[in-house]
Amino acid sequence: MSVVLHWFLPTSGDGRTVVERFHANRSLGASAAREPDIDYLAQIAQAAEHNGFEGVLTPTGTWCEDAWLTTAALVARTTTLKFLVAFRPGVISPTLAAQMAATYQRLSRGRLLLNVVTGGDEVEQRRFGDWLDHDQRYARTDEFLHVVRAVWSGTPLDFEGAHYRVEGATLMGVPDPVPPIYFGGSSDAALPVAARRADVYLTWGEPPAQVAEKIHRVRELAGDRPIRFGVRLHTISRDTSAEAWREAEKLLEALDPVQVARAQAQLGASQSVGQQRMVALHGGDLSRGVRGLEVHPGLWAGIGLVRGGAGTALVGSHAEVADLVEEYHAVGVDEFVLSGYPHLEEAFWFGEGVRPILARRGLLRLPGAEVEVPAARGAVAVEGS
Repeated sequence: MSVVLHWFLPTSGDGRTVVERFHANRSLGASAAREPDIDYLAQIAQAAEHNGFEGVLTPTGTWCEDAWLTTAALVARTTTLKFLVAFRPGVISPTLAAQMAATYQRLSRGRLLLNVVTGGDEVEQRRFGDWLDHDQRYARTDEFLHVVRAVWSGTPLDFEGAHYRVEGATLMGVPDPVPPIYFGGSSDAALPVAARRADVYLTWGEPPAQVAEKIHRVRELAGDRPIRFGVRLHTISRDTSAEAWREAEKLLEALDPVQVARAQAQLGASQSVGQQRMVALHGGDLSRGVRGLEVHPGLWAGIGLVRGGAGTALVGSHAEVADLVEEYHAVGVDEFVLSGYPHLEEAFWFGEGVRPILARRGLLRLPGAEVEVPAARGAVAVEGS
């Protein structure tokens, strides 16, 4: 199976250093050098389309612009690019979400992908009026996705659960195609929901062996239900390895120890198991130096010193980055959601440098081609388990 490549829309701002605006807090980090106005975001979307990325992930939260509105505005600025819209089930009715997705599909001619964000930070969730605890949020997401998929079937739905009750839920027209659902979460409460409801299980960029272990767990839970797997990573790709690591060093040198300490205090308090696993990769230690934060050959954890969520980057020459993409693919990763600072320039570095190598190796699916849905597969060999 070939890989699918996506890029990222930095709707909280962009720059040549790591923009520290994440989850419940956008006040501690440096201001973005490039504000996320519609013209700049359109440049990134068009660069992603030009460089052959299938779609772009757009985040959700009070620290960034609204994903639905932003991407709807960008549909007219692009031609084939798909939009992986992140949204939070706890702040919207499942019937309304199903309707919005169906409308989006008709107006965009099938360019919507959906990223369900259950939410691991209770401070951020409470800003939206959501007071459920961590495990209850995943139970609610399970019901939410049940309702959404049932409504998309075109048959009126009556449903009563612990969190939602709907009667005769239906739409004017079902989405065509039905948008695939991307879903993340590393906790024991999250994985069964992913196995039951997701089309693509998306994880942050832990080392390949740890990602393989997650894939193995989700596949076991999914049984015969087909599911694909994706990974969220940053990338720093250059003509030589030395040039790439020098760029990583520049990002590290721009971080202030006080900034790192404040960010780590907040990130370490997160309820998100995935975030805790990200923090464990680097331990918040700025003194390790650029190569001391290399947690697997070519996988650098420096971005996670200040940025919440995805905190690791593929660093190296174009061929070395392609090798690491291939290594992730070998353990079961089908889709890659990538980004880099600044997002405009790094889209070209990866698109012009790494993508042709992947294509020559026969690993790249052309944008718009039909997605291969895997049959249920056997267990993945997991290193160290």
